[in-house]
Amino acid sequence: MELQLANIKEAQAGITKKDFVSKMSIVNKEARETKYWLRLLNDSGYFEENKKLLKEIDSIINILTKNIKALQKIKKG
Repeated sequence: MELQLANIKEAQAGITKKDFVSKMSIVNKEARETKYWLRLLNDSGYFEENKKLLKEIDSIINILTKNIKALQKIKKG
C-alpha cells in the first residue's frame, strides 16, 4: 500500500487538475491490483488472515473512486 501513497504524493504535485485526476486514477488502479494480489495470496494459502488488509484496501478503493468522481464532476461543471 506504500506504492499507492507514493502515487498520491506524485498526484499532489500535478500541474493541472486534469493531471491530478489522471494520477489519482492510476492510484486507484494500483489499489485494485493490490487487492488482486492479496486475494491470490489468500487463496493460495500462502498468506492467510488478511481479511483486515482486504477490508482496508476496499476502503481505500472506495475513497479513491468517490474522490475521482467528485473531481471529474467539478471539472465538468
